[in-house]
Amino acid sequence: MVIDSVPAFRRATPRMLAAGFERLLTFVEDQPGRQLIAERDGQRVGFLLVIDSMPDEITLLPQAFVAFMAVEPSARRLGIARELLASAEEYARERGSPYMALMVTEENDAARNLYQAAGYFTERRLLCKIL
Repeated sequence: MVIDSVPAFRRATPRMLAAGFERLLTFVEDQPGRQLIAERDGQRVGFLLVIDSMPDEITLLPQAFVAFMAVEPSARRLGIARELLASAEEYARERGSPYMALMVTEENDAARNLYQAAGYFTERRLLCKIL
């Protein structure tokens, strides 16, 4: 049986999603980094969590790492994600990070296009198998 992870994730209950997000926040709070919030017309419309010095898993060199970024659907395609990413890059540069990394799913074309336009490239691929 093959399970499509995106629809399964979308069916997750708000409680499951909230618990997962709380675990992510706890992880990020324990790391050196910054939490960026995007506002538009006085409303919070997006955020980005960047970790300062998460070692690269192969080279073990320090790198900044985007742990999570999201923009409200109603505020997409307005440059908010681009601004969040640019702010995270500026922060990472100020902290002396030689580069910044992030992960994106294969099917998220909009995000992949954003990252490629910002100068990101595919360094490696993570292959998964449902067991």
